[in-house]
Amino acid sequence: MNKKSFFTQQVLIWYSDHQRNLPWRSTRDPYTIWLSEIILQQTRVAQGLPYFMRFIKKFPSVYDLAKASEKKVLKEWEGLGYYTRARNLHRCAKRVVSKYNGRFPDTYNELITLPGIGSYTAAAIASISFNECVPVVDGNVNRVLCRVFGIHDEIQSSTGKKRIYALAEKLIDCRQPAAFNQAIMEFGALHCTPKAPRCSDCTLAKICVANKEQLQEWLPVKKKKAPVRKRFFTYFMIKDGRRWAMQQRKGNDIWKGLYEPYLIETKQQKTVSELIKKDTFLKVLNPDPNVKPSPVYHHLLSHQKLTIRFVELAIKRKPGKDFKMPGIIKFYSKSALESLPKAIIVHRFIKEHVAT
Repeated sequence: MNKKSFFTQQVLIWYSDHQRNLPWRSTRDPYTIWLSEIILQQTRVAQGLPYFMRFIKKFPSVYDLAKASEKKVLKEWEGLGYYTRARNLHRCAKRVVSKYNGRFPDTYNELITLPGIGSYTAAAIASISFNECVPVVDGNVNRVLCRVFGIHDEIQSSTGKKRIYALAEKLIDCRQPAAFNQAIMEFGALHCTPKAPRCSDCTLAKICVANKEQLQEWLPVKKKKAPVRKRFFTYFMIKDGRRWAMQQRKGNDIWKGLYEPYLIETKQQKTVSELIKKDTFLKVLNPDPNVKPSPVYHHLLSHQKLTIRFVELAIKRKPGKDFKMPGIIKFYSKSALESLPKAIIVHRFIKEHVAT
């Protein structure tokens, strides 16, 4: 038996003995498979599973998801991060309903045309739901193939992508593509992990290049990370009686479509009194310039480090008639405030500090 045949056989045997009992594993329903794959992109199963269960309960069919408001979808997604996934999830559901009458297309080539569905997700749905012989290539697959077969190309390079995909095409068992694709992903997630892979009891150890040459920590080869961008956010929790001011984030930036308190972003940390003096809106509200901010919170995103403070302000003097409230700011009651989709750091602060 050659190396490729041995690999395919052993991965399938391993999977039959070690696969996790996950809710999307007991069905071939494309809606369920699609939902799980989108939620689990850039998210660990332990973190994503509760979201999957909530989404299936709240939106049991693609019709339910399509007719929901974006605001409601973002609220259910709150805390998962990478909110573009949620917006594309909603757009895709609408497309499936409007163009395909609620039935997901059954081929890779059609699936990949849908919003938010890339080559990996299209391959996962096509193989698992429709038994199409097309390989999936995600981070776990990249890692397993690079280590076992000694691929030194940078995995995001054109050459690397082509080489890995061509290898995956040769390895996939077209008699059972769903099982093979799930097997290799599961093997990467549980056994051939990024750190401390279980090489001592690995079924592929005798054919693995990384194991023979002690290259586990060097493979796969990844491009250097982009420099981290530092941003300083000061949120002003403005209270008017029993209502709180919030605004919706616009533009092509993090947390698009989510709600947040009035924000001043600076290139370096400033005192609260400095920020109030220079901000037209806050000056008119006449807050106490000596108000103390919350402790500093550090929030890490991909290639960004946010330093965040919250400042609670009660309006002392109503703006005059000649002053126009910034159009993006609206006041909400406590219950309405809680229902708004927010970044997790904002959600937690409001939950812990905002009283009725």
